[in-house]
Amino acid sequence: MNVGGSSQLELTHSAGESPGPSDHPTAIEVDQIHKSFQEVKAVRGISFRVAAGETFGFLGPNGAGKSTTISILCTLVRPTSGRAAVAGFDVVKQAREVRHRIGLVFQDTTLDDYLTAEENLRFHAELYGMSSAVVGSRIRQVLGMVELWERRASIVRTFSGGMKRRLEIARGLLHSPRVLFLDEPTLGLDPQTRNHVWSYINELRQREEITIFMTTHYMDEAEYCDRIAIIDQGQIVAIGTPAALKASVGQDRVQLRTDDDGAAIAGLRERFGLEAKMSEDAVTIYVPGGAEFVPRLFAELDVPIRSVNVARPTLDDVFMAYTGRTIRDAEASAGDQLRAIPFMRARRSR
Repeated sequence: MNVGGSSQLELTHSAGESPGPSDHPTAIEVDQIHKSFQEVKAVRGISFRVAAGETFGFLGPNGAGKSTTISILCTLVRPTSGRAAVAGFDVVKQAREVRHRIGLVFQDTTLDDYLTAEENLRFHAELYGMSSAVVGSRIRQVLGMVELWERRASIVRTFSGGMKRRLEIARGLLHSPRVLFLDEPTLGLDPQTRNHVWSYINELRQREEITIFMTTHYMDEAEYCDRIAIIDQGQIVAIGTPAALKASVGQDRVQLRTDDDGAAIAGLRERFGLEAKMSEDAVTIYVPGGAEFVPRLFAELDVPIRSVNVARPTLDDVFMAYTGRTIRDAEASAGDQLRAIPFMRARRSR
């Protein structure tokens, strides 16, 4: 199920799942956006809509075009062509209006480590021209939401990575945005802290009644989203709810570790008509009823099998189904491409 070119599959939600863009007003609209940096085509004609109140995930490996897209939507980068609107305002023609209606949490921290938590927020309030009559109460409210009110007078450099991320989320919410952009919000955090941050994000969305647009390459984080767009090499290859995307794969993942992987791949093709691939150092195939298929493998595959793992489809399987590779493999190839660009090599050598 490898979707190539500019194709894009929209998978609709089923009964009981989160609503799509047709059910609510549109918070974000993207129409055939392209972005090139000299010879590098970072974004290649993507289109999608995000409904007001959604948590929308942009899923893909590093270098796929996620951060470029979020930068365009936040008016930090102008698209080469195409149109995008946020909260009803054009990101190029009405950039000022867009900026006053969005919050943004970057991949890397942009807090001032030498200021206190409260001082960071007051500086942000001044930048957005917030009324001094409401700043104090709003700071107390957002710091309370992320459980940092008791640390409001602490210097930020004394905070842990998770606390800094929570403070940045509070800062992004301070001016009451209608859309909150989270660019890899838990990058570099340990799994436990990542889970805590997501608990805060989900609670804040409900309290603030906002739309959340987030990028990630963590498959487990994407499960928190109402809908997901999978982007690879600058193109969207599928959009849908996590459940709908996994259902579209429709098969179990079976991974084998054998004494001769090449012979195993050939045997699976000849004996069962299955096209196997190497993924995560294991021979990987997709079949309906994986558990029932395993006994046949041992009985009919003429290669010693050391171990077998069967799993229901995950979002990693979805990514592989639509792109032909896992997100880890895609990240590795994206890293190779970045290293091949002269200015990236120069930056890394500094």
